[in-house]
Amino acid sequence: MSQDSPLTIAGKTYKSRLILGTGKYKTLELMKQALIAADPAMVTVAVRRVDLSDKSSQSFWKFLPEGLPILPNTAGCYTAEDAIRTACLAREALNTNLVKVEVIGDPKTLYPDVQATLEATKVLVKDGFTVLPYTSDDPIMARRLEDAGAATIMPLAAPIGSGQGILNPLPVQFILEQAKVPVIVDAGVGTASDATVAMELGVAGILMNTAVAEAQDPAAMALAMKLAVEAGRLAYLAGRMTKKYAASASSPSAGVVSPVGR
Repeated sequence: MSQDSPLTIAGKTYKSRLILGTGKYKTLELMKQALIAADPAMVTVAVRRVDLSDKSSQSFWKFLPEGLPILPNTAGCYTAEDAIRTACLAREALNTNLVKVEVIGDPKTLYPDVQATLEATKVLVKDGFTVLPYTSDDPIMARRLEDAGAATIMPLAAPIGSGQGILNPLPVQFILEQAKVPVIVDAGVGTASDATVAMELGVAGILMNTAVAEAQDPAAMALAMKLAVEAGRLAYLAGRMTKKYAASASSPSAGVVSPVGR
């Protein structure tokens, strides 16, 4: 059996390679069921879209499983300044240096503004944050983010919420070949097979939200994603067979007596 080490980000280890989001669920109870089923490494929260001060019995925070690490994100920010401000607010309210930096450059495609993302990353790293930046699948920008001190590189697989899976695995492979920090696929996964394909590339983990939240049965899909991530990781470690042009018999032919001439 191939040996593996746990997902480690900035010196901290996590029990899973799956990070799950909290948006788009029809009810908070469905969100809670999905989080319990997935048992993820972390749960990411868009701090601009929740009430950080609400401590009532029906608040968003009461539906998060106890002890689950929170990864605040800067979703909804369109400038580096907004992302930096949001990260600082999250640190103050949630007492964590972790932050997923997300700076959107286009409201239709929701593609990241990579230059603004880089700018925000540099400032936040200097301020003591552990920065996990959502970025494009550009290997050049990935290298610059790592040089700026990013704790992970999080390239998109496809547009946010599109569910199209990994549209182009080649850039992700380029990023994997050069990165010295964990590479976590973020955005675009639609179903369990997409998650497995991503993990088989050798990425350290996957962050997803819509694929689970908009499934007909979110808890069942969350469990499927958990198993898919585990299966994909194991397949990567096992090493797949070489692809061949022609057929190759499953049973060895050496020593087999030919029926011809009998």
